[in-house]
Order: sequence, then C-alpha cells, then structure tokens
Amino acid sequence: MGRGAVLRLVLDKRILLIIGGGIAAYKSLFLIRVLAKRGIASRVILTKGGTEFVTPLSAGALSGDKVYSDLWDLTDEAEMGHIELSRSADLMVVAPATADIMAKAAHGIANDLATTTLLATDKRVLYAPAMNVRMWEAEATQRNAAQLKKDGALFIGPDAGAMACGEFGEGRMSEPETIADAIEAALAGDTTLDGLNGSKPLRGKKALITAGPTREPIDPVRYLSNHSSGKQGYAIASAIASLGADVTLVSGPVSIMPPANVTLVKVETACEMLKACQAALPSDIFVSVAAVADWRPSSSANKKIKKDGKKVPPLALEENPDILKTLCDSKKRPKLVIGFAAETNDVIKHASAKRLRKGCDWIVANDVSGKGPGGDVMGGDHNSMIVVTDTETESWPRLTKSDAARKLALKISDYFT
Repeated sequence: MGRGAVLRLVLDKRILLIIGGGIAAYKSLFLIRVLAKRGIASRVILTKGGTEFVTPLSAGALSGDKVYSDLWDLTDEAEMGHIELSRSADLMVVAPATADIMAKAAHGIANDLATTTLLATDKRVLYAPAMNVRMWEAEATQRNAAQLKKDGALFIGPDAGAMACGEFGEGRMSEPETIADAIEAALAGDTTLDGLNGSKPLRGKKALITAGPTREPIDPVRYLSNHSSGKQGYAIASAIASLGADVTLVSGPVSIMPPANVTLVKVETACEMLKACQAALPSDIFVSVAAVADWRPSSSANKKIKKDGKKVPPLALEENPDILKTLCDSKKRPKLVIGFAAETNDVIKHASAKRLRKGCDWIVANDVSGKGPGGDVMGGDHNSMIVVTDTETESWPRLTKSDAARKLALKISDYFT
C-alpha cells in the first residue's frame, strides 16, 4: 500500500496517547506535532510520572485538546469518563511505554487513569517501549511484552543506542517520525507491527563487527588516534544481534556501554584488533566499522618522553596491518564483507575504489567533512550512509545511527534470504 493510499485511510483519525514517566516523554510532544501535520489528532493521558518530564500545558497546547491525568477527577469523569475515553479514539498509543506501564497492562492492573483506560479499551494498542537496556532485557519485562503481544498489542521499537544513563543497547524509544509511520500503518489496518517477537532472519549466522578507534602508543601517556566514538559500530552490532545473529564486537577504546546481546572483545591497537578478528573466524558476516589508525610509531618509548626545550623528538611511523583486506584475502573469508569509508571529498568515487582495492562485497561511505548531509558523523548521533555494492549505489537519508544500523541490518538479512 503506497503512502498516498495510507494517508487517505488515516485522515481525520484520532489517537489516545498515553505519556509514561520516562526521559523519552519529551519525544511524545514532537510526536503530537508530527501526527497533526499528517492529519491525525491526539488526545493525551499524562501519567503522574509523565508530569515529572512534560507538563499538561505543553501537551494540551500541542494537541489542542484537554489533557487527562486523574482517575478520581469528578469533572473529568463527568465530562469524559475513562470508559468513554478508552473508546473515543481509533488507536491507543503508549509512548513512552515504561516497564511499569507494560507490567500493569500485562497483568490487568488498573490503579490509575492510564492503566484503567488500557484495560477498558476496545481498540488496538501500540506500545513504544523506552527504558534502560537491562530493564528491557529483564525476564519479567520480556514476559510482560510477550503477553501483551499475545493479547493483540502492537509494538514499535525499542531502538538500540546510547541512553541517558550512559549504557548502550536496546531500550531507546523510537523516533517520533518512526512512531508516526507505525501509527499510520496501524490506522490503515496493518496488524503486523512487532518490534519484539518478529522473525529472526539471521538466526544461526555468526557476525563479526569492529567499532571505535585504535590507539597507537608513542609512550606510556601519548598515542595516535582519531575522533571515532564507536556509536555507529555498536548500533550495527546491536541491530544485527536483534535479528538473531551471534555477534562478536571487537572494539577499540570508547566511552559507551556495549550492547548486552553481543560478545565484546576490547582492544587498543590495530595489531590487537586484527588478532581478535582472526580469532573470531569463521564468521558469516564481517562489518568493518572501526576507524583503524593507518600508521603507528615504529617504536614506543617505555617512559614518558620529556620536553627539553631544544628540539622536537622525531616520530617515525610504519603502516598498520590492513584488517579489512586481510580478512577479505583470508581462507576463512566471511561470506559477506562490508567495509566503511570515511571520506572528506569525492565520497562515492573514493569509496568505490576502496571496495575494489580491499576486495569487500559492500562498502558504506560516510562524508566526515562536516559539510555533507550526514553532518558531524564522527562522534555525532546521526549518519547519512551511501552503500556501494558491485551492482548499485544507494544514498540513504540522514538518520539516527540506530535507525541507520537497523536499515543496514535489514539489508544484510535480505542478502541471506
């Protein structure tokens, strides 16, 4: 069904949006605006926890409707009782769907307006989970989510990425545009939305991912490195794992927590990274995301080099091993090898040449000049990927790194199906 057909089906529709108590609640305000632009009205229930992050005034101003929050408000019950409220919309949406709301809904607990309305509704419910990765992966949360799905609920997300708590993994609420797309699909009759118990097309496959920078020591306190944050590689590892693959993540030094559903191998230098990658073979998939230093000092001092004010000490360099080409030429070469090319000019030209030179199947080009559509890729939260294969060149729009990772993971799963 095309986007135009979907829009005709969802015009003049209304959702009942429950905003739970989580840091992602601010995204729900953007969601209201996105939906309004698409002709979908929102009526809001704001939980007590939700009011700690957004106000009834802001939600009401954006929705153009009254905001409901108290089950025991006599006026609200007289004007729009929770039974009528639960059935006044075409779809119920819980965003952010906290672990607490999901647990109560799964067990039929109705001790506030939000959970009472969820229990009383005769409409489909779409959950957009948002919580710490450990909470999301907890057995209790997974049981509750599975029960809600069994009861007919729809899911969008959660996404993988860095979280406010400093950890990294699945648990971030999907972006407003993504949730809006899911709402449109649900309103148009799609009942297959399932960010949770969907098919695992990469089940049984092994994947090897490299991420982050390498550090090449000059002396015990100085080193050669680059600005890579590891965010894109970590997001790709998590996205591929979410599709069922057994993932080994070989990471240079970064300041983010690893995804909980991968095997992490920490390294410092390019030589250590190559050794770890070779030890992880055989593998079906290799995605070389790490920004590996091209050179390393020919020798590393065992004591801090002192500045004597007379002359600058010479720094002789030698080439680091080419990890991507080495694995491409290996007898244990993975079936699908994907390289990354960080370029500042003539991006597609240089990336295409690198794909042939290295011998990989695909190469993902990034414009790291800071002037391209991807913006500040190295260290930032967004990316604009160009995927070059032997048959095509695909330019993807600017996406969050978690969305870009998911898009690449799905393309990888298509390759194996």
